[in-house]
Amino acid sequence: MTLAELLPAIQQLSATEKLKLIRILAEDLDVVKDIAPLETFKTYELPTPYDSFGAGAVLMEALKQTKIVVNNVCNSSNELARESQ
Repeated sequence: MTLAELLPAIQQLSATEKLKLIRILAEDLDVVKDIAPLETFKTYELPTPYDSFGAGAVLMEALKQTKIVVNNVCNSSNELARESQ
């Protein structure tokens, strides 16, 4: 049975029945070994902006440059519109 065949029946379920279905599907996925790329009890490095000194300044400079480019494009577009009138 395909998902397209199941969806109409699922959409007719009550909210409680949908939650039960979600729970059943989640438990079913929990026992499948090959779906999670992460290993149990392994520590993974997660990059964050904390202790990234100077990152804010780099982002602000990038935003300023983007604003300059956008303004230049808008000005050029306005000039072309005036010339075509």
